[in-house]
Amino acid sequence: MTIRNERPEDFRAVEELTKKAFWNVNVPECSEHYLVHILRSHADFVPELDFVAEFDGKIIANIMFTRSRLRGEDGTEKEVLTFGPLSVLPEYQRQGYGKALLEYALGKAADMGFEAVVIFGNPENYVARGFKSCRRYNVAVSCGTYPVALLVKELKDGALSDNKWIFSESSAYEFDEKAAEEFDKSFPKMSEERLPSQELFYIYSNSRLC
Repeated sequence: MTIRNERPEDFRAVEELTKKAFWNVNVPECSEHYLVHILRSHADFVPELDFVAEFDGKIIANIMFTRSRLRGEDGTEKEVLTFGPLSVLPEYQRQGYGKALLEYALGKAADMGFEAVVIFGNPENYVARGFKSCRRYNVAVSCGTYPVALLVKELKDGALSDNKWIFSESSAYEFDEKAAEEFDKSFPKMSEERLPSQELFYIYSNSRLC
């Protein structure tokens, strides 16, 4: 497997693999391929951390990062990273390619001086990669709660210690659902299904720690 930065000529292939990776997984159908499409032009997008993984000359995975922010109760503001989507073609999933891509990207992020990564994700997928509950780092969302799916990884030991933080995700992840539906029309049609993984996503997305 080879890991390199995404290039303009890769854009469509990455969007297609993202659709295949997320279709019917979290919700019926998906919009992650549209998110990938618009992230690249957002001010918070970090192009240096936009990577693809190739296997036998074929792009099989992609990861993208954006800048997000933490605000401490003492007024401190800290720039952190959020990644997503992390996409792996279905036929290459559960074989270590996503893990290798993520670990490579996190190493590059640390080299660039970023001190922490904060994501919304399935804990079952990320605790083995060193992510922990946001509660352990006193990182809450604006209403003061600690979502079960809000996960944190320090890239620099102690970066988030001795403070209480409010996480603000980049506006890059806000998009028009109608525009996403129109964008999807240019891709090969895939059938909508109801899967158990969608209920798991709903549970994690709506669970909070006091």
